[in-house]
Amino acid sequence: MPVLTINGKTYDIDAEPDMPLLWAIRELVGLTGTKYGCGIAQCGACTVHIDGEATRSCSMQVSDVVGKQIITIEGLAAGGPLHKVQQAWVANDVPQCGYCQSGMIMAVAALLKEKPKPTDKDIDEAITNICRCGTFAQVREAIHAAANA
Repeated sequence: MPVLTINGKTYDIDAEPDMPLLWAIRELVGLTGTKYGCGIAQCGACTVHIDGEATRSCSMQVSDVVGKQIITIEGLAAGGPLHKVQQAWVANDVPQCGYCQSGMIMAVAALLKEKPKPTDKDIDEAITNICRCGTFAQVREAIHAAANA
């Protein structure tokens, strides 16, 4: 039985080794902030951090993350105040339907950790998540606001 560390807690996962991490997080652990979008790692709704890197969890197998630190949207603020990206999202009215937003926030948090003051080019290259509502202008504003926070 694989043991996963998610948001600082360990979980014995009763799953086959090839189960997608997304389903282990949502169905077996019960953390539903990470969303299913496309199932082929294109849309980014399922983005989590694995050892600090933004990763699409729908294409990652449970067996590939044993012994690694997994952070979901529920763990981003680590029990404290909202993460600066979450604060920027609220302040800039980013979400419309909100479905893609947890994955988008996780991708942006990873970008800002790597590049605290990203350029528009950095944002274009790193944030490939898809928002069907088209909130990309608000996303860009919120990224720059979080970078300046």
